[in-house]
Amino acid sequence: MIVGIVKEVIPGERRVAATPDSVTKLTALGFTVLVESRAGLAAGFDDGAYASAGATIRDTAGAWAAPVVVKVRPPAASEIGYLHAGQTLISYLYPAQNNALVDELKARGITSIAMDQVPRTTRAQKVDALSSTGNLSGYRAVIEAVTAMQRPLGGQTTAAGKIQPCTVLIIGAGVAGLAAIGTARSLGAIVRAFDTRPVVKEQVASMGAEFLQVEIEEDGSGQGGYAREMSPAFIAAEMALFARQAKEVDVIITTALIPGKRAPILITADMVRSMKRGSVVVDLAAEMQGNCELTVPGQAVDVNGVTVIGYTDLPSRMSLQASMLYATNIVHLLEEMGGAAAFAVDEHNDIVRPMTVLKDGVLMWPPPPSLPKPSASAPADKSAAAAVAAPARTPSGPQPAQKAHKSHGHGEPSGPPSASTWWLLLVAGLALFGVGLGAPPNFLTHLTVFVLACFIGYQVVWSVTPALHTPLMSVTNAISGIIVVGGMVQLGGGLTSAASILGIAAVFLATLNISGGFLVTHRMLKMFRR
Repeated sequence: MIVGIVKEVIPGERRVAATPDSVTKLTALGFTVLVESRAGLAAGFDDGAYASAGATIRDTAGAWAAPVVVKVRPPAASEIGYLHAGQTLISYLYPAQNNALVDELKARGITSIAMDQVPRTTRAQKVDALSSTGNLSGYRAVIEAVTAMQRPLGGQTTAAGKIQPCTVLIIGAGVAGLAAIGTARSLGAIVRAFDTRPVVKEQVASMGAEFLQVEIEEDGSGQGGYAREMSPAFIAAEMALFARQAKEVDVIITTALIPGKRAPILITADMVRSMKRGSVVVDLAAEMQGNCELTVPGQAVDVNGVTVIGYTDLPSRMSLQASMLYATNIVHLLEEMGGAAAFAVDEHNDIVRPMTVLKDGVLMWPPPPSLPKPSASAPADKSAAAAVAAPARTPSGPQPAQKAHKSHGHGEPSGPPSASTWWLLLVAGLALFGVGLGAPPNFLTHLTVFVLACFIGYQVVWSVTPALHTPLMSVTNAISGIIVVGGMVQLGGGLTSAASILGIAAVFLATLNISGGFLVTHRMLKMFRR
C-alpha cells in the first residue's frame, strides 16, 4: 500500500502531514511512502531528511497519484483535479461547512476520512488531531496576546515602581482553553475562566484560575465533550457577565465552538469598545467566523486601541511541533485501519467509522448513533496470512467490534467455560480435598489464606484497566504493609526455619514495593504542581 504526502497550498499553511520520524513508523507498518518535493520545508524538514527515513521524493502529480493521500487542510480547488475514483483522502474536511467540497469528492468516487470528525472517546485519543493542535493553539493565543500588548502579563517590582499583573479572561475551558490557562498562569497573570459545562470547574480551579459562573443553573455539556447551545435566559446572563468582565480584564481569549454551526457571538462590538486601551482579544474561533463580533478572520485589527486578533493559522505558526503531533495522529490512524497488510475502511471500527465522510463516493456522514454489528454470516478471515500478520486488525469479522465494545465497558460475555476449564477445576478441587484429609488444621488454614491472597492479587492487577496500573502501584502500599507485618511475625524462628526465611523475603520484597509506590505517588503529584 502506497501513501502520498502532499504539500499544503493554502497561503500561510506551513504544516505537513508527515515527518521523517513518522515516515519511519509508516514504513515499519508496511507502507511505501511518497513525499511531494519540498512538502515539509516550511515545517523544518527537507527532502533529504525524508529520503533518509525511507520515503521516495516525487513531484506533485506523483504524490497525488498514491492510493492513499494524506494532507492537513481540506483540498483546494486547484488540488481536486489530482484525485480519482478509488483513492482514499485523509485530511481535515469540516463536512458540515464544506458541502460543495463533499459533493465534488462524492462525484469523483473518493473515500474521504476527516481528521476533524474524530470521536471524543478514550480509545480515539491517539488520533485526535483537534486536541493535539488545540493544545498548541491555546498556548500560542497567549503568546500572541503578549506580543500585541504593551506590558508584561506578570507582575513585577522594580526600582521605579510596581507593575500589577494582567487579568486574563478565557471563555471555553476545553483543550485549547486549558492550555491557555496554564500558559497565562505560568507567565504570572491573574486568570479567570468561563464555560457552560460545570464539569470543567474543578479542572479550571486545579490550574489556579477562577471559574466564573452565572446564577442560572444549566448544564452545557453536549455530545462528545463539546458544548451545546444554551437557553435564551442563560445566554442573556452570560452576555451580561462578559460585559462586566470586559471592562476589568486586559486580555480575552475565546475558544467557543458548536460542531457543525457558526461560532456563537460572545463578545459584542460594545464590549470591545468598553475595554481598556491596550487590551487584546484573541479569537480562536476565527476560522468559524469568530466569537467576537469585530473579528476579521486571518487578521489583527485595532478597535479604539483594542487589538482583536483573528488569526486562523495559530498551529501553523508552530509548524514544527504541530506537524510532529499531526503526523503521529496519522500513523495511529493508518495503524488502526489495518496497516499496509490489511488496510480497509472498516464500518464496524468505532474510530474509523465516525471519521468516514465518503466511502467510494457514497456519503457516510453523519455517522449513525451506534455502529452496526458485523453479520454473523460474514467470513471471519480474509486469508491465513492476514490473520497471522494482524489478528487484532482484521478488516472484517467480529474482532474489531468486540475490541471496541470492551474498551467502553460494554463487552459481550465470553460464554460458558470450556470442557478443559471444568476438568481443571475438578482436579484442583480433588487436590484440595486430599490435602484437607491428611494435613494439620493449621496448614489448611494457611493454605486457604494463601489461595485467597493469590486470587485477590490476580484480580487487583489483571482486572484493572491498564491505564490505572500506575496509580494502582500507589494504592497497593496498604496491601504491602500487611505483608510486611505478616512477614515480621514469622521472623522469630531464626534462619534455620523455612518460615523465617520466607518471612525475610516477604518483608524485603514488600518494603521494596512500598518504596516504589511512594516514589510513583511523588512523581504523579509533581505533574500537578507549578
